[in-house]
Amino acid sequence: MDAWEEGLSQKPCFSVQQLHLCRGLSPFLLTCAIYFLLWIPEDQPSWISALVKCLPVLCLVVFLRAARSDRGYRALLQGALLCSAVGDACLIWPEAFLYGVTAFTVAHLLYLWALGLTPLRPGLLLPIVPAFFLYNGLVLLHLPPGMVPMLVTYSLVLASMLWRGLARGGSARWGALLFTLSDSVLAWDAFVQSLPHARLVVMTTYYAAQLLIALSAFQSPRLKSR
Repeated sequence: MDAWEEGLSQKPCFSVQQLHLCRGLSPFLLTCAIYFLLWIPEDQPSWISALVKCLPVLCLVVFLRAARSDRGYRALLQGALLCSAVGDACLIWPEAFLYGVTAFTVAHLLYLWALGLTPLRPGLLLPIVPAFFLYNGLVLLHLPPGMVPMLVTYSLVLASMLWRGLARGGSARWGALLFTLSDSVLAWDAFVQSLPHARLVVMTTYYAAQLLIALSAFQSPRLKSR
């Protein structure tokens, strides 16, 4: 058998399940494209801009219905995505900023619940804790006093979600990392110093993070203790 015939005899590059996943993700990818193509200015808040921003995340809620993993895990991810959509809508209006932070705090608590504490892997906290105190110490210097308690609480919950995402591994690991990156750029741009292309970086990493965490429902968790 020559190389060409051997190649034909091998398994196809994409399994049926992978093709179904790609098809299920079509609405998410389409709505992401619509968001970036429209690129509605942030100084023009409206229900239309809120809907356009929320649609990709809402598409992931529907996409997760196809997951055959533990129903509890899937439901928690869907709940977190719904809370994220509420947070996205609130952040459209500056006066609703703290409501948005509250919604995202609940979302990360649901992600924490889903990711669980097995395996524990406390060693992962060694880089997370110093980075948390260094970054938040710098940001807190620029926050209005009334925002400090809520944002510190949110940062603690986000750091905990990062720890558990890294411990779970798979796409959840990369999703947690990208979510942390997205929020870090957002906070720095909003409170410390304006960054070039900040919105593009924030939204690209945010949508990618939500997608990667959602995809973890289609994977088996890694149960290694080290």
